[in-house]
Amino acid sequence: MNQDLFGLCPYVTSQKVLTGKWSIYILYLLKDGPIRFNELQRRLPEEITHATLSRQLKTLEQEGLILRKEYTQIPPKVEYSLSTIGEKFHVVLQALEIWGNEYIDYLNRKSQKETQVQNSLE
Repeated sequence: MNQDLFGLCPYVTSQKVLTGKWSIYILYLLKDGPIRFNELQRRLPEEITHATLSRQLKTLEQEGLILRKEYTQIPPKVEYSLSTIGEKFHVVLQALEIWGNEYIDYLNRKSQKETQVQNSLE
């Protein structure tokens, strides 16, 4: 069975729509309202380039998760916001935050145990 499950399986569909290293974090940053491009770039880690952010935003817009509003003024102004379906991702973000914090706690406990074992061997 080697069929494309996009549009059929919710997990495959979600994974394909949320491609890109920064897609989930961009959706998180947009959850509180519209943000301009430069502000988004400032809020993201320094390693993201202008081109990467631009490409990621275009992909999220094509997938229908965000909206791009361009104002006809000088200097040009563009804002990004969540679409209606993008806003529904908020509950997923909340669940990811809970799980992410639990995983961070797990990593910290694991690191503490490894340190204790290493100290007992010295």
